[in-house]
Amino acid sequence: MPILVVEDEKKLASFIAGGLRSALFEVDVVHDGDTALGKLKSATYEAAVLDIMLPGRDGLSILRLLREEGNNVPVVLLTARGSVNERIEGLRLGADDYLPKPFSIDELVLRLQAVLRRASGERLTVLHSADVTMNLVTREVRRGKQAIDLSPREFELLEFFLRSAERTLTRMSIIEHVWGYHFDPGTNLIEVYVKRLRGKLAEGGAAKLIHTIHGTGYRFGPAE
Repeated sequence: MPILVVEDEKKLASFIAGGLRSALFEVDVVHDGDTALGKLKSATYEAAVLDIMLPGRDGLSILRLLREEGNNVPVVLLTARGSVNERIEGLRLGADDYLPKPFSIDELVLRLQAVLRRASGERLTVLHSADVTMNLVTREVRRGKQAIDLSPREFELLEFFLRSAERTLTRMSIIEHVWGYHFDPGTNLIEVYVKRLRGKLAEGGAAKLIHTIHGTGYRFGPAE
């Protein structure tokens, strides 16, 4: 697994790289923030070990830019032991874990392995269609960079649409998969929930993604 180590202290960087290679990771090492950002944008890494204090661009600004651009490479931050505020800010910006210096290389290996396991699980449980993503573990929904707050039933309805994107879904199939048979299919409950969900997905003037197929049901996807 290719890992990028970003650490300006060359002896420490060499120590980290040696320990990770012994644990059978493939390792690239860079010593400044600007080079690190270029590497993370142009190459595919399974994870990054990122020091916060770096020459040039610092670790937190690198993390911020990556997450703003939708790059979700797992990141373990290396922090000074007393820098609680930096750790909090790093987690807020999307760091997957942090390790205060000095640390054991064995602990770093274990934390990296845990982060990679979580990332692998998320990839298996993220639904994506058009510019909508749904994380089935964290229950986060986004359209582009915009977070969308859904009720539990709206979440289930959108999940069914995403799993069936570009297909026409009948009212009865929606009832079966989202509600079961616990309400009168003659009511307008489906229409009410579809309208709410359609509105939330189209906030800010975004293009409509849920289309009514008259006499049949609904289809999720870009307009044809």
